[in-house]
Amino acid sequence: MRQPDYGVEGSTAIVTGASQGIGRAIAETLAASGADVAICSRSMDRVGPVADEINDADDAGDALAVECDVRDRERVENLVEETVDEFGGIDILVNNAGGEFVANFEDISPNGWETIVDLNLNSTVHCTQLAGEVMREGDGGSIINISSVNGQHAAPGESHYSASKAAIIRLTETLAVEWSDEDIRVNCVAPGLVQTPGVAETLGIQSDDMPPREKVDRRIGHGEEIADVVQFLASPAASFINGETVTAKGVPRAGNSMSQDLGLER
Repeated sequence: MRQPDYGVEGSTAIVTGASQGIGRAIAETLAASGADVAICSRSMDRVGPVADEINDADDAGDALAVECDVRDRERVENLVEETVDEFGGIDILVNNAGGEFVANFEDISPNGWETIVDLNLNSTVHCTQLAGEVMREGDGGSIINISSVNGQHAAPGESHYSASKAAIIRLTETLAVEWSDEDIRVNCVAPGLVQTPGVAETLGIQSDDMPPREKVDRRIGHGEEIADVVQFLASPAASFINGETVTAKGVPRAGNSMSQDLGLER
């Protein structure tokens, strides 16, 4: 009987926004499965220790820490070049870097709107175009974009964030068609509420609020649970999945926003 191949051993991945939260969990999961990972953050002080921990693990792939503001195309060019120089190519790209703040639409300044769109959407464009060029010149690859359930449904107080994450879903679908002949699969993951430092700061979710990971019926997820979905999409087991958005949200949403699901004040 044929066994599905969920492995990524021998691959090279770039994971953006990997100093903490979901991005860090993705980098650690891929590396533990044998992939070499280039991880980036705007601060080397934050991403360097993550790479050190991965490199210190006995059964992991190697990690390369790169200081990179993914909003800056020239810095992204450097990230791609360093990755290729170190590992010889790029097989997997995970566009995870992003951010948000909570505000009613009428209170969002032009600068505030542009900041979120630049961080969430434009950075994905930069990384995908530049890493995709390497993939097209090589043997193809797998691109996984991190969107959000707030890119799929109304998210009061997060119009800027929701719009940028919805655009990522449409970009995913379009590129899956455009690049299919290049042997590049492009998929998306839309997480629900996941306990991360950023979410903790925005919504006040602390470690004590977290259910055990093995508890299935939950409203708050773990970064590792999103990382498992990403590894599946990056692996040969997902070879016939292209242009799809996988929603990982634990339980159906009860309200109009993730924070309302938990009865949290904004």
